[in-house]
Amino acid sequence: MSHTAHIPSHRKPRRSASKLALRAGVAGGVLGTIAVAGAAGPANAEPVTETIEMPTLGSLDTAGLASAVAASAEASQQEALDQSLESQENAALQKAAKEAKKAKAEADRKAEAERAEKARAEAEAKAKAEQERLEAEARASRDRERTQLRTTSTSDNSSSGSNASDSGSGSTGSSDSGSSTGSSNTETQAPSGSAASIVAFARAQVGDAYVRGGTGPNSWDCSGLVQAAYAQAGIDLPRISYDQSSMGTSVSLSNLQPGDILYWGSRSGSYHVAIYVGGGKYVGAQNSSTGVVEHSLDWDTPSGAVRIL
Repeated sequence: MSHTAHIPSHRKPRRSASKLALRAGVAGGVLGTIAVAGAAGPANAEPVTETIEMPTLGSLDTAGLASAVAASAEASQQEALDQSLESQENAALQKAAKEAKKAKAEADRKAEAERAEKARAEAEAKAKAEQERLEAEARASRDRERTQLRTTSTSDNSSSGSNASDSGSGSTGSSDSGSSTGSSNTETQAPSGSAASIVAFARAQVGDAYVRGGTGPNSWDCSGLVQAAYAQAGIDLPRISYDQSSMGTSVSLSNLQPGDILYWGSRSGSYHVAIYVGGGKYVGAQNSSTGVVEHSLDWDTPSGAVRIL
């Protein structure tokens, strides 16, 4: 038998470069093993008398090797995919934690702002309620004083009428009383009778608001206050300041008595009026900034005065 009888033909279909390289490597390894085994044999070995049939590249299990390589590549790809997914999950968890922390801080800030706003609203409501309570008490106090003044005025008017009748029936008392009143310094005396009711009413309105055209009970203008005060004594005055200053008898500022009407401007054309309350002071509805106040004559010296009582 020829030693080449079993060598298959090399005219085969073309294969891919990777498969040819794989087969060449396997064949080289087998041949190398055979060469090493031959060199290690005894020196007196018998000569080879027959040809050893070498395995061909086509006889190797290339399908199994390809499957193993493919499986390894697939495992590597799967591991890379798993690592990528794990990295994405970790990043998502970190992002969610940051967002949750930010949302909690924002919620805490809003809650704190709501608590502060609620506390401010409660404080304002409490202050408003206290202010309303004080104003209500002040109004009630003024109403009581006005009621008492009306009662006192009615009683004083009745008493004055009776005294006038008794005085008229006397022989000399009227003349002496008149001269005595004219020469005495009445600023040192407390007002009595109708003057007392006028002064008390005017002082009871101190602190009320000034409103142009106001006639009470809690807001006044200058002539409205004077008209209402004189009404306590049963005297009906005109509504306008220059009409009020045109009534009665003109008196000097050095001879004032409680209840006299003070005016600013000319007597027949005054632009402001007030009530003299004694002790060098007067009460008047000044303006929208001050309201009804009590001031000394030096604070704003009037132009003149008239006496109606």
